[in-house]
Amino acid sequence: MLLTKSLQAVLSLAVLVTPAFAAFGLTTSGSSWTVDTDGGLVFTVNSANADITSLKFNGVEAQDQTKHSQISSGLGSATCTNARTGNSNNYIVITCKTSTLTQYYVAQYKTPAVHMATYTTAEPSVGELRWITRLSHSVLPNGPTPAIIYGSSGAIEGSDVYMVDGQTRSKFYSSKRFIDDQVHGVTGSNIGAYIVIPGVGYETSSGGPFFRDIDFQGADQSELYFYMVCTCLLFVIPDVRTHTHLRVPRQNSGHTQTESDRQGLHGPYALWFTTGSAPSGDFGRPPPDFAASASDSPPPSGADTTFWEALNPSGLTTFANRGYVRGTASGIPSAYASDIVVGWSNSAAQYWVKASSSGAFTSPKMKPGTYTQTLYKGELAVGTTSVTVTVGQTVTANIADTHVDDSTSYIWKIGEFDGTPSGFKNANKIETMHPSDTRMGSWSGITYTVGASAASDFPMAIFKAVGPVGVHFNLTSSQIGARTVKIATTLAFAGGRPTIVVNGWSSSTPAVPNQPDSRGVTRGTWRGNNIEYTYAVPSGTLVAGSNTMNIYVASGSSGDGYLSPNVVIDAVALY
Repeated sequence: MLLTKSLQAVLSLAVLVTPAFAAFGLTTSGSSWTVDTDGGLVFTVNSANADITSLKFNGVEAQDQTKHSQISSGLGSATCTNARTGNSNNYIVITCKTSTLTQYYVAQYKTPAVHMATYTTAEPSVGELRWITRLSHSVLPNGPTPAIIYGSSGAIEGSDVYMVDGQTRSKFYSSKRFIDDQVHGVTGSNIGAYIVIPGVGYETSSGGPFFRDIDFQGADQSELYFYMVCTCLLFVIPDVRTHTHLRVPRQNSGHTQTESDRQGLHGPYALWFTTGSAPSGDFGRPPPDFAASASDSPPPSGADTTFWEALNPSGLTTFANRGYVRGTASGIPSAYASDIVVGWSNSAAQYWVKASSSGAFTSPKMKPGTYTQTLYKGELAVGTTSVTVTVGQTVTANIADTHVDDSTSYIWKIGEFDGTPSGFKNANKIETMHPSDTRMGSWSGITYTVGASAASDFPMAIFKAVGPVGVHFNLTSSQIGARTVKIATTLAFAGGRPTIVVNGWSSSTPAVPNQPDSRGVTRGTWRGNNIEYTYAVPSGTLVAGSNTMNIYVASGSSGDGYLSPNVVIDAVALY
């Protein structure tokens, strides 16, 4: 009888302590903290340095066993704590701190993901502020082909552009614009691993909606990245004009970053595992508390990351302490009705949203503060205004295209003033291959004839060491006289800027442009600072009939081939 009662008591106790969370929990073995999500993913964190040392999904070890997953190349050491907390204790939080950085790992019950956020109070000493998941190449071999360097015959530029089977490859050729990059990942047999940057996950990053950075590299490990910001360092470049060396501040990745770093909470973001297909970028629902009327643009997609509010990470601004901006963008040419973007930025945060074809837009939920609101046609800023966001309020802030490019009548124009080289020769290839790749069209000896050549005959970049580009055009007697040539650029390297020679008349050389001090076009990007140059062609230079203009790249620096000073072209026009 006593044994029966004891057994009943044990069974009753078992019912109390083994409800929904049979496997969900954390166990420790020395510095190894192992978390079972009870959703198919079990991961291990080294509590001495914050590295993830194991990622087992459905029993398969996905983590590379020679290198760990970590912030940058590792924090070296960190002080870590853990707690089971959140809504109904459905979350396990591991918090790892250094003097300037806090890394959060969160397990959500029944979810095959490591949710993360990174809080910084100053520029970290670990180098580039990026999360790197180093996965087993044999388990997860499949990523964007242009970034797979496994089996390379060697580097052809620096230590980041390689040759594989006669094709150029680089981790830079995996990048996507931030505005298009909510989910990226790698796959294997019945397994996929994805970085998810939901909702306002980029708000403390830098660079704006069109900035891009490395997503993936397929080498001995399959490396999956989330670049947050790049801390500023000094680097030394030679000035060949004065034979001195300049100490120049740069973003330490050298990845064409165009604005200063932001500190605070980066993310949230997540490492998500599936049986192959990509997860949703919004975790399933839009942000809460959005009240739309029939005339509003649709609310922007946003992740269900509200659970983070119960976990209270440093630097988090809750949804209740944010506000919205809505309005209408006007004046954009109809050809760009599907390519209207509105962005907001200040020293603390950045946001963006794609407007509807009618120009209607509603921002993500933004931190309170005063922002520069920018209207983009393609990737070209064509209007700005100031807007102040207040807690719990929706402010209306309309914006118009006021850019001179959209109100000027041109005698002729090559390309479109939209902040990109889209449509030009090799522009559809430059994001995924090196300019030297045999799949590229020729860069040299190009002469473009206005009215006869296609835009795809004009090169998207001009290199000092490769040579000038010629433009032939005919004018009527009413079109000659004093005129202006406009050349718009999106990026330059090594102080490159365009100069022109028209029918024997030579322009002056513009000032050195304000552009990122890094390789760009050889790393798969045209995104720098949009700069327009104008050249006043004096009366008597142009003639009725045939005219010739050559476009050169001027710079006090030199270099070989595609590493010589260069410019990326947006458009060229005469008016």
